[in-house]
Formats: sequence, structure tokens, C-alpha cells
Amino acid sequence: MASGTIITRIYTSQAQLPLPNATVAFTQKIPGGKHRLLGVRITDQSGKTEPITVETPAQGVGETPGDRQPFAQCDIWIQAPGFETLLVEDVQIFPGTTTVQDIMLVPLPEQSPSCTWSNSFQIAPQDL
Repeated sequence: MASGTIITRIYTSQAQLPLPNATVAFTQKIPGGKHRLLGVRITDQSGKTEPITVETPAQGVGETPGDRQPFAQCDIWIQAPGFETLLVEDVQIFPGTTTVQDIMLVPLPEQSPSCTWSNSFQIAPQDL
């Protein structure tokens, strides 16, 4: 086994204004429809999280037909007061690299419940 890292950059608006103090949870799907927690981070003033290390397949996996996928996947849950909670699924992490996932949160309309879910979205696999 090898490992890679993932960092998120959380922002709001098309101007990409950083969103500090957002809670970001990183999980991996496990059999039985459950999730294993990899870690929880709080975004800094730049809207970034500290890295999370993720076990990945070894370098070179996926280079021959029939090999398994050459990356690990994780889901990212993001919550910040005044913003919709968001789930990003199947983010790819490759061995020996740092993945930076940019995520935009949408502000809640005034007088909305404090925890409103927006739709989750899935990251499509890269064409390798």
C-alpha cells in the first residue's frame, strides 16, 4: 500500500471568497453502506484544510488491463453556519500526490433552518 493526501479549499460566491471555520469531514465507503471516518478539519482564514493522509493502491497499479483502479476514493462532508451542507462523493486520491479539491458553498436564504442540505454531487472518474 501507498498513500496520498487530500486538502480542500472551501469558498463562497463566484469571486471565490475563502470560507474560514467550515467543518470538513473526510470519509471512505466500506461494505454494508457505511462510512469510515478518515478525519475532520476546520478551514483556516484561506478556506483551506490541513492535509488528510489516505491509503492508496501502490504506484503502478492500473497500468495493465484488468488491474484495479489506481486511486483511492473518499467522500467529503462540508458544513458551515449560514451555508447549505454539502456532500462531495468519490473524490480521487492518487499515490504520492496531494489532491486539492475546491468546493463552493451556497449561502442559505434568510430565516432558513441552520442545517439545510443541498444536493450532493459525485466526482466523475478521470479518463486514465
